[in-house]
Amino acid sequence: MSMLMSPLAVSPSEAVNETRGFRPRTAGLSGRIPRVLFCYMSVWTPEPMSSSVSPRLFSRKEVDRHHTKDSCWVLLGNRVYDVTGFLRMHPGGEALILRRSGSDISQEIEGPPHRHSENARRWMEQYYIGELDKDSVRDTQVRERRKPQEHTDGMEEQEELSATSRCSKVNFETDLVDWHKPLAWQVGHLREKYDTWVHQPVDRPIRLFQSEFLEASTKTSWYMVPVVWMPLVLYLSWYCYTTLAQEKTRLFITTNYSFMVHKYTFPLIFLFGMFVWSFIEYCIHRFVFHMRPPAHNYYLITLHFLLHGQHHKSPFDGSRLVFPPGLASPVIGAFYLLMQALFPHGLGLSMFVGGLCGYVVYDMIHYYLHYGSPLKGSYMYGLKVYHVKHHFEHQRAGFGITTTFWDRPFNTLIPDESFEGTH
Repeated sequence: MSMLMSPLAVSPSEAVNETRGFRPRTAGLSGRIPRVLFCYMSVWTPEPMSSSVSPRLFSRKEVDRHHTKDSCWVLLGNRVYDVTGFLRMHPGGEALILRRSGSDISQEIEGPPHRHSENARRWMEQYYIGELDKDSVRDTQVRERRKPQEHTDGMEEQEELSATSRCSKVNFETDLVDWHKPLAWQVGHLREKYDTWVHQPVDRPIRLFQSEFLEASTKTSWYMVPVVWMPLVLYLSWYCYTTLAQEKTRLFITTNYSFMVHKYTFPLIFLFGMFVWSFIEYCIHRFVFHMRPPAHNYYLITLHFLLHGQHHKSPFDGSRLVFPPGLASPVIGAFYLLMQALFPHGLGLSMFVGGLCGYVVYDMIHYYLHYGSPLKGSYMYGLKVYHVKHHFEHQRAGFGITTTFWDRPFNTLIPDESFEGTH
């Protein structure tokens, strides 16, 4: 029989670690591991809880104490979740969860206004830490009963079961791949199971390669993108303007007809280059990143996973949300050669620098959509919600990142959710 957890018997952090089934490997490490890195450090390995071990019980008072950014717990029925590490990632913003800390969010999961996807429910299970003690639940219900009498305990238990049993957390010990080893060379063997597996996201880092050098080459900090590319954007912008100012750049419509490209048209050409990039961004995301590799082709599955599949499997791995400059260079170089081949030097280069700036904006927006907390109702808030739907529910639609413009004519726009109030 489980014992009621006393706050004096074990600290909340110890309870979270034990009930989540994580075992820290701290050999060779000194000092205290920061809490904020808990979900992302590869030194933590999952260890499933034995089915014979009863879940830890928390009193109502204990749950109510965790209502801050440093420690936020919520309930799903009588199940307790520590969602502290998820606050920053939540598409609706951290304030939305903080307002519901310590309370049952079953209605919010079911909707309206938004019914959470199966992947979102499965994701939620990664933060499960235990159960709410039923004795404390009954005491609270007696003191604060506000629902009609027909909502009996039996119905509440049935609702709790329907909300929590449809999805289960990923068991890393019995998953289709061995999470203790690099994944790059394993995923190709999943064959027809790969597509379903890669679109079931997890909140943990991915090790792609055994080689430290190769592994490091696939990661980069977000600020490296503007640090590397924005000086080039600024320099080429000045160069293009001065080149056009020489009034030697002419665009030929026919062999007998041409017109001068004036320096004052540079801002318009620059913006047009950004617009062109938005189309390239859409095409790369849809036709390259979301190609469907044949189930029998080991190498194409592996390539897809390295290009984009790993991002869908671990969408909040902060070290892989932007392209490393070294890997982005061939694509940028190809865009430069294309612009130079199609247009006169000054014009083509002006379009290229606009496209390069568009790429930097794209990578920064993509990072922000995963980790930012935009103001509700703002343009960025809408993009964040849209992109999260792409990750968790509509993987075959919603390919626009900086804008949904190209999703409209190509019929890949994620539809607005029509909620039918039936449970």
